This record gives sequence, structure tokens and C-alpha cells, in this order.
Amino acid sequence: MIVGTAGHIDHGKTTLVRALTGVDTDRLKEEKKRGISIELGYAYTPLENGDVLGFIDVPGHERLVHTMAAGATGIDFGLLVVAADDGVMPQTREHLAILELLGVQQGAVALTKIDRVDAQRLQEVHAQLAVLAEGTFLEDMPVFETNAALASPVDGGPESDGAEGGPAPDASSPDKSGIAALRSHLHDAAQAMAGRRSDGLFRLAVDRVFSLPGHGTVVTGTVHDGVVGVDDDAVSLRLMPAGRAIRVRSIHAQNQPAQQGRAGQRCALNLGGLDRDSVQRGDWIADERCFTPARNVDVQLTLLDSADGPVRAWTPLHVHLGAAHYVAHAVPLSPDPLPSGQTGWVQLVFDEPVCSMPGDRFIVRNAQANRTLGGGMVLDANAPDRKRRTPQRLAWLKAVSELKQGAGLAAALEEAPYGLDELRLMRLAGASPRQEELPPDALWVQSRNAGAMRSLILRLHWDALGQAVEDALAAFHERWPDEPGLDAARLRRVALPTIPETLWPALRDDLVARKRLVRNGPWLHKPGHEATLTPQEDGLAQRLLPAIHAGAFDPPWVRDLAATFQQPEDVVRQLLRKLVRSGQLYQVVRDLFYHREQIARLAELVQSVGGGEGVTAAQFRDATGLGRKRAIQILEFFDRAGYSRRLRDKHVPRGDSAAFWQRLS
Repeated sequence: MIVGTAGHIDHGKTTLVRALTGVDTDRLKEEKKRGISIELGYAYTPLENGDVLGFIDVPGHERLVHTMAAGATGIDFGLLVVAADDGVMPQTREHLAILELLGVQQGAVALTKIDRVDAQRLQEVHAQLAVLAEGTFLEDMPVFETNAALASPVDGGPESDGAEGGPAPDASSPDKSGIAALRSHLHDAAQAMAGRRSDGLFRLAVDRVFSLPGHGTVVTGTVHDGVVGVDDDAVSLRLMPAGRAIRVRSIHAQNQPAQQGRAGQRCALNLGGLDRDSVQRGDWIADERCFTPARNVDVQLTLLDSADGPVRAWTPLHVHLGAAHYVAHAVPLSPDPLPSGQTGWVQLVFDEPVCSMPGDRFIVRNAQANRTLGGGMVLDANAPDRKRRTPQRLAWLKAVSELKQGAGLAAALEEAPYGLDELRLMRLAGASPRQEELPPDALWVQSRNAGAMRSLILRLHWDALGQAVEDALAAFHERWPDEPGLDAARLRRVALPTIPETLWPALRDDLVARKRLVRNGPWLHKPGHEATLTPQEDGLAQRLLPAIHAGAFDPPWVRDLAATFQQPEDVVRQLLRKLVRSGQLYQVVRDLFYHREQIARLAELVQSVGGGEGVTAAQFRDATGLGRKRAIQILEFFDRAGYSRRLRDKHVPRGDSAAFWQRLS
């Protein structure tokens, strides 16, 4: 468990942590000289079950709230410190609001310096605290009266550069100091707290960076998700948002040497391949799959009652996310501004790419960075900058909000007609969903394509996608009854042009496996759309096919074939159309049929003559030796069949169809 202190300046946070742990978290000369905390401080103490309890001591000065926010991100337990002589002060209220906005749900109050006041004053401060805590996570939480000056002196030192901590404290403490009771409560809470899930993608929010002689760069921070090991080959780590590859040489987890660091722990990582100046507070050490840096982030924002005015379009804000501090502009996703004391959806447009994941908590301060306005939760870490207020977008944000409030995946899957691939699910849910967490009508689909991720989709969406493919193919057969069907790439463009590339092969294969579609070479067609030859037709086909093949790029017309083989034109025409449906011939224009091998040669010419950039009718005419009219007819056939597309005066091969045509020969 990670305990974070909070409270007004000079209310005894650092002294209290020292009494609890034996560690003086003020490690800077300036801090000792002025007697106040300027930077984040860290301390650790062992628990009876062998775990380690960590403390983050934050500054209380109003000008250092940005540092306080960096430390408060990722804590499990908020310890609000209030001096009995001062009582509740401005930073007491602001720090408590920040803990609330960051989603802290457990905590306690330490009432310090009780030796400086009488019983009546203590009673007054208790009354202040009751009013302050009402409606917050501290309501009904215990209040411990403490006098750290009476606690048994424990030798301790400032945080060491390598281990973030000092010696364990003596467990004994005079009861009249109140420290023993507070320490016991914290230890009990830590041992009762359920461990965080660690099967997500690893990410650590960097809040401190330094160098050690002989070791190199060391970063410290709280692990938000996942697990990392020393020289772990299974996880490819990156410094984000820079994207630089890094390697973990050694780990200190909760102030102890370890082979692994996991979610919920404070860790110090000794990094290889990274110099001190290339990393700073606010960066992430993360699995390479974890983040896609973005400037537009959709969030659920709650404004405090004390916020100075509503948030309007393009309101400038200071945003504290993870351990980072950014500047952004807010764009409400509703027609009206977001008023004080209300919650709404807002898009934050940052001045630089940022890294976040759905569910991450943040706080916002005003343009002068001297007042906390509110905070909230990330809903979409890679939001679009256009059409951000469409009903579909708002429905998706509502589903993510419900998911993050414990409603499960059902709503999100309902708003995902193409399902969610496993990586997106891990980013959305923070971990791979367990079977018992899945809706009963959800199914995993897996493409046979190498390296493709499986996707989770509702059965009703899967069936709807399949029906869309069948309807598109049926319409094609009705319009082009003599065509054998569509190749898979063109069928995708016709039926489902926006379906993810990883999902389409799985849908296509499922439809073929269930005999909803039939595959004939590169073609896909509806069952029943096929040609069956009678013995007489088969005999005639064996004579017609060589004649058409021999015609190369200028095969005989139907009337010529009918005359040559002394057959009625209608009989020849009907047979050739059946051979088209079987994939042996292609009809370029009415009554002109090409052999599949010659079509393959012509397709290669389109590619080679144009060099992949497209071919003009004149270039194709010269390459084939045909007339201009015939060259245009063939090129238009390739456009119609999906091999190429018309771009001004050129016909450009489509990369997703070329492989099928290359296999025709």
C-alpha cells in the first residue's frame, strides 16, 4: 500500500512521517534550511506479513500544488494532516479536493501538534474536520490525535539515491503521542488491502530522475499497471512519449532489491540505454503497446463548487496527469459551457502529445495555475479532433464511463460494431478481461493470419456483419450475373469498407466455413451461383478454351467462335458465361471473353508498365499492341473487377487485390 500525505504547509507532515517510519523525507539542503518540503519525499516501513508500506510526503505550499499532484497520483491511502493550532486551512481543503478528484477511496486524518492547544480548541478542530469530511471519502474515517514530538526518537536518514528509504523504525512508541495507534491503523489497512491486478500492460509514472556512479540513470515512480522484470525479454519497454527503447538493469521495489516490480508498488528502475538528460518527471516507462501519444483526449470532468466560472470552448487549463504537468484547452462536448459544481464530458486539446489510458485520473487548475478547478477521468486517450460531438461518439464515451464505474464490458461492446481487439481491450479495461467478466453473448474471434490479434465482439454484431457481406454479394450477383463473384479485397471494400484489417479475414473465413459463402479460386460467391456443365457443354468447352487462349490479347468474339465451331451464338454465349462463373474465363465486354492466363499477363503489364504508379490508356495500348478502344475496355474491366482504380487519367493497381490476380496464371 502507498500512503500519501496531504495538508497545509507547516502542519507537520514530514515530522509525522519521520515518527511513523524513522525516515526524514526532507533530503534537500534548501528543505532543511527553510524547514518546509519542496520536493516529493519517500519513506518505507516493513509490515508483519513481510510486505512493505510506502509513504509519499508532499509539499504543502500553495505554489507547490503541482508537485503535490505528481505525488498523489497512484496512492492507495490518503492521510490528511491538520495542525490542531491552525485547524482547517486553504491547502487542507485543496489537497483533500485533489485526493477526491484522483479517486482515492481510503484514508484517515492525523490531527497534529495537539500539545499546543487546549481541550476546547481540540473540540473545535474536530468539528471543523467533521464538516470538511462530509460527503468525501474521509467521512466516518478515524481521526488520530498525535504529538510527534513525544514519539520515541528513531534514527533515520534522508532518502538514499539508490533505495528511496532508510532503516526501519522501532515499533515502540509512547501511547500518549498517538503515533502507535496511527501506525497500527495504517499497518492493518495495508495488510487488509487487496493487491492490484498485475496482468495489464506495464507502465510506471516517473516522478524522480537521478544518476548513480557506476550504475547510470535511475528513475522512480509508482507502477500503475503490469509487471516488469530485470532484463525481461517478454516486455519491450519504451520511454514515452519519446518512444526510445530501454532496458531494466536492476529494480528496487518498495525500497528492497527485487527481480520484479508490479502494479501498486513504488519502484526505482536502473535503466540501460538512457542518459539522465533524456528523461524527466512526467515521462512514462511503459510496455511499447501501452500508449499511442495524442494531443486530443476526451475526459469526464468534474468542476468544484469553488471553480471560478464555467469551462467554455477553448478555456486554457493546467492539467496534472500521471506525474506530468501539461497545458491544454478545453472543448465541452455539449452545446453549453460546463458550470461550476457540475460534471460533463470535455475534450482536452494539449499543446504536445501526451500519454494516457482510459480510467486515468487527473486534476485541472486555472490559467494562472494558482487554483484547482476540478478533475476527472480519461475516457478516450486518442480522441478524434473532428466529429467529436456525434451521437456515436457520445454513446461511446457514456459506455466507457459506465465501464470505469464498474458496469462491465457489455455497454462498450454494444457501441463497438466491429468489436474490440485484445490490445484495445487491455487499454480500455486495464487488463485482459477474465471469462467471468464477459457478457454471455460475446465471442472471441481469431483470424488465421499470422500475428493477428483476436477480437471480442457481441454475437448480434457478428451476425450483422455477416449479413452485410451476404447482402452486398447478392446485389453484385443481381447486377452482374455473368461474373464469377468478387475477390475478398473487393468484397470488403463493397460491403464493409471500414472493418479493421484484423477482423475481416476472420469474418470471411467464418462465412465460408458456415457455407454462407463459397470460395472458387480467388472468387467468393453465394451458394448456387455456380456453373454445372453437361457432357455436351464440357466437350464444347474443351474446344473453345484453347481457341480463346490462342487468341492471346485479341481473342475471337462470340460470333467468330460460333462460326468456327458451327454452333448457335446463344449456345456459345451461354457456355462462355458458365465458364466465367467457374473462373476459367473473364468477360471484358459483352461477347468478348479472355482466358484467365491472358488476363493474368495483362494484369502484370498494368503493374510493370506503370511501375505501381498507374498506367495511362496510351501506355497500355503501346505495351499490348492493341487499339486504343480495346486498351480502354481492358483497363475499365480491371477497374470494375477491383484490380485497379481510376485516378485522373491513370489506372492504379490496388495493393490489396494484386496478390489474387498474380495467382491466376
